[in-house]
Amino acid sequence: MENSSAFAEPLCIPYRSAGTAGIITKIRLENFMCHSSLQIELGEWINFITGQNGSGKSAILTALCVAFGCRARGTQRASTLKDFIKTGCSYAVVHVEMKNEGEDAFKPEIYGDTIIIERRISESTSSTVLKDHQGKKVASRKEDLQEIVEHFNIDVENPCVIMTQDKSREFLHSGNDKDKFKFFFKATLLQQVNDLLQSIRSNLDAANALVDELESSIRPILKDLKELQSKIKNMEHIEEISQQVDQLKKKLAWTHVHEIDKELQEQSAKVENYRNRVPACQAKINLHLGKMEDLMERLSKKKTHMASIMEKTSEVRRLKEELQNHLRMSTKERLELVEEHSRKLNLVEKLVEKVRWLEQQVGDIHEQHIQNTQAEECEIKKNLKGLQDEVDAAHLVLARLKDEENALSDSLSMGMDEIRKISSEIETYERRRREMSSHVRELLQHQTNKVTAFGGDRVISLLRAIERHCNRFKMPPIGPIGVHLSLIHGDTWAPCVENAIGKLLNAFIVNDHKDSLLLRGCAKEANYNHLQIIIYDFSRPRLDNRIPSKMLPQTQHPTTLSVLRTDNPTILNVLIDLGHAERQVLVRDYDVGKAVAFDKDIANVKEVYTLEGYKMFSRGSVQTILPPNKRTRTGRLCSSFDNQIKDLERDKVNVEEHAEQSRRKKRNAEEEIRNLQDKLQTAKRRRLNAERDLMSKQLAMKDVKDSYAAESSPAPASTVDELHQEISRVQGEIQEKQILLEKLEVRMNEAESKVNELKLSFENLCVSANADIDAFGEAEREVELIEADLHAAEKGKIHYEELMTNRVLPEIKVEEANYQELKEKYEKSIKMASTICPESELEALGGCNGCSTDQLSDQVKRLTRILENESQKYADSIDDLRMMYEKKKRKIFRKQQTYEGFREKLNKALDLRWSKFQRNATLLKRQLTWQFNGHLRKKGISGQIKVSYEEKTLSVEVKMPQDASSGTVRDTRGLSGGERSFSTLCFALALHEMTEAPFRAMDEFDVFMDAVSRKISLDTLVDFALAQGSQWIFITPHDISMVKQGERVKKQQMAAPRS
Repeated sequence: MENSSAFAEPLCIPYRSAGTAGIITKIRLENFMCHSSLQIELGEWINFITGQNGSGKSAILTALCVAFGCRARGTQRASTLKDFIKTGCSYAVVHVEMKNEGEDAFKPEIYGDTIIIERRISESTSSTVLKDHQGKKVASRKEDLQEIVEHFNIDVENPCVIMTQDKSREFLHSGNDKDKFKFFFKATLLQQVNDLLQSIRSNLDAANALVDELESSIRPILKDLKELQSKIKNMEHIEEISQQVDQLKKKLAWTHVHEIDKELQEQSAKVENYRNRVPACQAKINLHLGKMEDLMERLSKKKTHMASIMEKTSEVRRLKEELQNHLRMSTKERLELVEEHSRKLNLVEKLVEKVRWLEQQVGDIHEQHIQNTQAEECEIKKNLKGLQDEVDAAHLVLARLKDEENALSDSLSMGMDEIRKISSEIETYERRRREMSSHVRELLQHQTNKVTAFGGDRVISLLRAIERHCNRFKMPPIGPIGVHLSLIHGDTWAPCVENAIGKLLNAFIVNDHKDSLLLRGCAKEANYNHLQIIIYDFSRPRLDNRIPSKMLPQTQHPTTLSVLRTDNPTILNVLIDLGHAERQVLVRDYDVGKAVAFDKDIANVKEVYTLEGYKMFSRGSVQTILPPNKRTRTGRLCSSFDNQIKDLERDKVNVEEHAEQSRRKKRNAEEEIRNLQDKLQTAKRRRLNAERDLMSKQLAMKDVKDSYAAESSPAPASTVDELHQEISRVQGEIQEKQILLEKLEVRMNEAESKVNELKLSFENLCVSANADIDAFGEAEREVELIEADLHAAEKGKIHYEELMTNRVLPEIKVEEANYQELKEKYEKSIKMASTICPESELEALGGCNGCSTDQLSDQVKRLTRILENESQKYADSIDDLRMMYEKKKRKIFRKQQTYEGFREKLNKALDLRWSKFQRNATLLKRQLTWQFNGHLRKKGISGQIKVSYEEKTLSVEVKMPQDASSGTVRDTRGLSGGERSFSTLCFALALHEMTEAPFRAMDEFDVFMDAVSRKISLDTLVDFALAQGSQWIFITPHDISMVKQGERVKKQQMAAPRS
């Protein structure tokens, strides 16, 4: 990048103290997005970054967002952080340096004058490291980074802090008043204040509940107060009470006797009840013992069966290893023979070439003397012609034999290809058979426990974990959803329904976020990863009766909602709100589905599903048809799995028959291959014989030529003889080499046949071993199930034995001891009561009147104390009691006043804060309009912003100059692209004035602007940025030469993208 030089005409800028904290000084990227290595240094005031499209400008802002903790989806550039890693690299690094000087510095004693934030991203993880000014690591927790972000008020997801390319385009094009209101509400921190007030309201409710609890704590004192008042009244009637004391004492004595008698009877029944529990526990123990013996016997048989299979499979493995070793050795031997054959063949070709050279020399000698033997030449030519005809005939025979050999080789190659194809078919059939067996086992498990159809064994573990932690949930979770659903009209529409809402069938529903975190912990405990959790308000009423008929599809075909039944209204509401089940139409075939989805133009149809598995929908003018997903297994909602199991067993038998047919075809093809190999060996031997015959005839013809040359030219006879001797020697050597080649070819053919036989034996062994391996796996799974049942039975037996030993028998002993103690106490109480008065006198007094011993004892003690106090003239007279009564009454009254004042003070404080919030919101609304108009006037435009906090909308009205338009444009989409972009930019600047941040960034803020609007917008941005005082980063692909120059304005140009 190239830094701009200082500008000649500096702008008038406000004073800002040196060392402002939070300003970005340097950004370094490594393997991030399109950058392999990039380092950019930023000025403290205004920074313009320009460059062509694709040069990586926007990656700078994306890196800032990632460095300050923004999630990948929050950047709107990727779904995961690893997507930011440059193609071909394994990691990415974002290095950001920011100033930490001045009064607002964050922990300067730790970080110094510079804070370094370094985020490293790999394929699997990402980490953030905070360093001081010397580059030493200080912290690496997310909480430390969040503390820095909150200290400097850096909210990278707030468009007023960082307006990325996507947010800029979305904001400039958005005509939605609610989106503008959200932008305004968040930028002015009203959203944060509103959330705080809502939190205060929740805390205030908790405080009111605490006050209510304090008020309830004085209720016992009020009760004491009433009792004190009752005592005063009783002392006024002391005479009457004294007459009742004796009667109460008599009643008390015999009431005590009656109560002990009643307790004795209850204790006797209790002892008998505990004794009856012993046979029941023993029966449970015997039941579990019998079950354990049965399971142990089954387990022993299964383990014996597994041992036999293991011995068989171990022998198969040994044979398999031996075949592999023999196959490797045979293949190596065949390759060595091929290499030696090639060497020998090259040597023969060299010798043949030497023979040709020697024959050429002999021919040259003959040509020198051929003119002297014209008379004898005619007869020699006739002999030579006869020999030549024989040579030509031998050539034709040799060519025919070679063609036969090539045809047999091609047939052999085609046969080997056919065998490989059949082997692939056999493997495919075996794989399908294993898949069907696995599916049958799953269906049998689902038939035993339907819950396993919606998550397997993991969901059973999860439900047990939820049961263990059920007291911690605010409301128990609901799920899996599929367990609570059933089909109304049989199993006809099961494939369509599972295709429509299949993703929701395994999900769980919780009431709030806290319960979702607790459920996530239970899922982790149960090793249930990627559990789908839906947060939904359980208190919402049932929605299916509240949907107007005009909002439903107007068709005779059923919908997903109409064929489902559930007793839980929350599940029904989730299917409507999240699954849109009321707008999913179910049809029987493809053609009807197309007519409903596209041709008939039926309103309120979201998607159409067919029984074949097709999904059809239209979005605007685009019509989409998704084919069936063959990997998806349906039938989980069916009422019975018997038909599916029968179909799978029938398909499994068909697959096994096809596999057996393929094996027979493979054996026939192998037999045919062996026949072809025998024929090929015969053809090769015939071809070698023809070659030797041809060679002998060629040698005979050469001998005739040589003898004629010797007779016609006696002078060079010695030379010709020497050449013939040399030719004979070389030809003899050639014949020896050919004999060796024939032997090598025979050995090669034998080695190749051995390799093929070993391959076929190895493949047959693998096929035969698959059945044993599958049988071993099935037996192993059965052993696991038996061991699990055995463990459960043993656990049940131990549970009942511990119950018998630790609870039942000790409780029987304790209760029997209590019975004896009560019996002794009963006899003593009868003697004591008889000394006070006989039982007949008690009947004359009217009996005990149903009063308990404690009640009578309290009355006697209370009346006795009153009488003693009165008779002995204690200080606690009636007046004292009245004074005590008044004192407690005043104390309680003061507490009640305190609690009421506390509640009133809290409510008043919240109401005051809420009124201030509303007043500030009104002031911010007015301030926004003033500042918006101030920026619009720079282009001669006026406007108004209307904010409705009740409807949560924000509308922008712009009035153009008189010479252009005299009307008020209420919708900015009615403006031209440049005018709309400029007015929206003015709105954004007005919001910027109302927010605080150490730095701000805008990407492609001047899109869709004409030249005049861009010039005014750039000048407005520069003036505003200098006046506002914080650091600004502007990114644009356009020319910025029109930007005002100044010493605080820094321009940088990105390098052009590589082609």
